[in-house]
Amino acid sequence: MKNVSIASQIFSLLIVATMMSSAFFLYIQESEELYGNNRVPVWARSELPYDTSQAWSYVLEQGQYGLLETDNEFSSVHVMIPYNLPETEGGAAIDPQCVLNFNPDKCPHISLAYWRPDVPDGMKVPVIAEFGPYFGETSAQTPDVSQPGSWLGAGIIMNLLPHGFAFAQVSVTGTGMSNHCMDLMGFSEQEGINAAIEWLGTQEWSNGNVGLIGKSYDGSTPWEAAMYGDEYLKTIVPISGLIGVRELMWKNGSSEARAPFMHNVVYGSYGFEADKGDENLQNACEDYLLGPIHATNGYVFAGNEFVESYWEERYFLDRVLENYEGSVYIVQGFHDWNVDPHMAVPTINALLDKGIEAKVLMGQWDHDYPDRPDYQKERSDPGRGSEAYPQMVRFDWMQDLLEWFTYYLQETGPKPSLYLEIQNNHGEWRVEERYPASDSKTIEMILGSEALMHNEDTGTIITPLVEDYVVFETPKFNQTLRFGGLPQLHVDVTLTGSGGSLYALMEDCDSTDECIHIGHATMDLRYHAGGNEYNVLVPGETVNAKMEFFAMDVLIPEGHYIRLSLTDIGEDYLPPSNTSPVEIGINENSILRLHEINYNNKLVFEPPACTFSDCLEE
Repeated sequence: MKNVSIASQIFSLLIVATMMSSAFFLYIQESEELYGNNRVPVWARSELPYDTSQAWSYVLEQGQYGLLETDNEFSSVHVMIPYNLPETEGGAAIDPQCVLNFNPDKCPHISLAYWRPDVPDGMKVPVIAEFGPYFGETSAQTPDVSQPGSWLGAGIIMNLLPHGFAFAQVSVTGTGMSNHCMDLMGFSEQEGINAAIEWLGTQEWSNGNVGLIGKSYDGSTPWEAAMYGDEYLKTIVPISGLIGVRELMWKNGSSEARAPFMHNVVYGSYGFEADKGDENLQNACEDYLLGPIHATNGYVFAGNEFVESYWEERYFLDRVLENYEGSVYIVQGFHDWNVDPHMAVPTINALLDKGIEAKVLMGQWDHDYPDRPDYQKERSDPGRGSEAYPQMVRFDWMQDLLEWFTYYLQETGPKPSLYLEIQNNHGEWRVEERYPASDSKTIEMILGSEALMHNEDTGTIITPLVEDYVVFETPKFNQTLRFGGLPQLHVDVTLTGSGGSLYALMEDCDSTDECIHIGHATMDLRYHAGGNEYNVLVPGETVNAKMEFFAMDVLIPEGHYIRLSLTDIGEDYLPPSNTSPVEIGINENSILRLHEINYNNKLVFEPPACTFSDCLEE
């Protein structure tokens, strides 16, 4: 989004909202008898007059407040928030000009910009904030934190601010104009985030309630903030966010290709710039300097590195469950290639079990927002979401956010419905109370049995770095099968060396033997017990690899069959550092488990139909 378009987009929104208002109020009047003082339920939203012809979603009714103008072209206010760090963090905490008080500006500071609605004197408003490293990145469309982010900020300012919300953008440590080190979700970054939340919650114009939202890195900072249990943080909306850094790069010990260099080698560059001169001395932090070593060691030892404290510091979920008292609204794509869906599933059930008010919105998009029809179409291929397009586009999402923030930040209005909204790979949406669902029927198929027949031409040996597969296939189904959640594959594996790996690909194949991806799992066999349990292996040993697929939600049509292919690596994963050939055991210990959806007992719904030009081309 170009700078000049922000005002025009706000003007266009006002025109659209004015035309929609009369229809909206007419519908609300008619629906009051049906729904009383409750939110219009998700299954009735398709009856509301959403604008489904734009490149993203809009609220149903424009708010009454304008944007409070300031002395810059974006009507923002920029401030630097000081905070304290122990000297052990290095960087700005030990900068001589800070320590000796020659220049307090050299002490740790967080760069923050905010926008306020033009409300009556004395009226206090809550704050919606986005924290991340991208405000000031030269390749982004937001060269400065004071300019609304084209990916999210502009939409919030246009849609939610007029309803009485302030909005803030915050650069994490070592990025943008925030000084100190780029501490990749570590302690310094966490402290800076918490200091900014405290500042936003204590301003004279603030009502004391803060909510965080963002995608990817910006969707991980809400989890960082929630660890503190801060009284001002009332709700978080992590979109494709991390519950932990190691959890992004490794799954059951298997290392993503980016893992050895993704850490401070990539993000560390945000904190080091040629034109900063002496300010680059503030990057002298242990974790910043040793980040690449931690990542490399993590690969060699399958994520079981000797400096465990580095990863513990960057695992958030346990402290969220222990300290956080606010609400959580998770947004996640089943086909996210960047942040895998195990960040959301079974995380959502852990939140519910702890008594945290939470919901999840999971559709068949990839690393994206749920309301972007053009991006969703562009990034969806067969077996990777295209079968669910355009039903995946959620034009009710911005209105959903408005209702969510109104209740949890303004503390008014009826409580949002805490539905778990799940979409399968053929576009069907339904409501769940938990996910994986607790009422699913478990289907077990023994590898090599009539239920999952072994293609003997493929053998049983998997050789590293050779494209060989051990293949199993079900008979053709005589009726539609729906399953979802976290399918499991427990399989006996005999080692020829001190290690090895497995990659399982599950496909939906039609009567012409054309197949599409429906799910995959990966495992370094040093983690054959699953989870974080590291094992030393010896040649000749047989282990039962307890693999779990990444979250999926699948419809297999009548007349189709499932193909399960086993090999050493796949997708963008690396072979283990101690890889060797393995043999697959075809016996009663090798079982595929699917969890059939109790579909007849589910509430199925259709979202507002997409009329955007890309959708109409389908």
